[in-house]
Amino acid sequence: MSEMNIKEVVRARYAEAAKRVQTGQHSCGCGTSRAASECCDPITSNLYAAGEIATLPEEALHASLGCGNPTALAQLKPGETVLDLGSGGGIDVLLSARRVGPAGKAYGLDMTDEMLALARENQRKSGIANAEFLKGEMENMPLGEGSVDVIVSNCVVNLSADKDRVFREAFRVLKPGGRLAISDVVFRAPVPADVRRNMELWVGCVAGALEEADYLTKLAAAGFESIAIEPTRIYHVEDARVFLEAKGIDVDAIAPLLDGKVMSAFVRARKPACAA
Repeated sequence: MSEMNIKEVVRARYAEAAKRVQTGQHSCGCGTSRAASECCDPITSNLYAAGEIATLPEEALHASLGCGNPTALAQLKPGETVLDLGSGGGIDVLLSARRVGPAGKAYGLDMTDEMLALARENQRKSGIANAEFLKGEMENMPLGEGSVDVIVSNCVVNLSADKDRVFREAFRVLKPGGRLAISDVVFRAPVPADVRRNMELWVGCVAGALEEADYLTKLAAAGFESIAIEPTRIYHVEDARVFLEAKGIDVDAIAPLLDGKVMSAFVRARKPACAA
């Protein structure tokens, strides 16, 4: 599957998810949507504390398709500039904007018009002024070199077919000493190639995931230092069974291959302070 085809599949699924939220349905999993009472995806559920989201529009939460809570782990400081890659319905951008305060700024980057429209509407409802949503791709970020303090992302980097370019772009737009602080799905061990080729799994945040060692290698090759991967959730067969059944995939054939090999993780890295 070519890089362009992967982008179009991802774009179409996330556009569908945004439309479902706008019509009162809840997104459930990375690109799937079901009734709220049926939403049982272990990757995307129960990521935010009630106090964090109490004053945000419900649509921002319902459109959340992530696998973690990077804004809570990134240790954002007042006055910082933050960029969220694949900002979706805007929940992590709005939370980041709150954390950095009026003197700071939070950008959201997304390639899907429908998600951008939903995010901007959620921003309007929330009354948060220090946020801005940009259309673009994380392989070619529409921001200048050394323009942001922190990059966050929530289960999106694994959807890129060119992660090396994503990491190079992240390094470029970060200020010297800037931080990468993303939640992502990571393989703890090798998984058969046919699982990776399954586009339904790719859009579901699994097949595009890197193995842990590859993640470390690619970040280092882009120039990052102080790289660490911290597991936040580890998934087993029964977790995957519910998730995969929702996608119409042969669970008995696929789930045993994933048992204990897939985790949500918090990935930290830093651009050297002396970087040009």
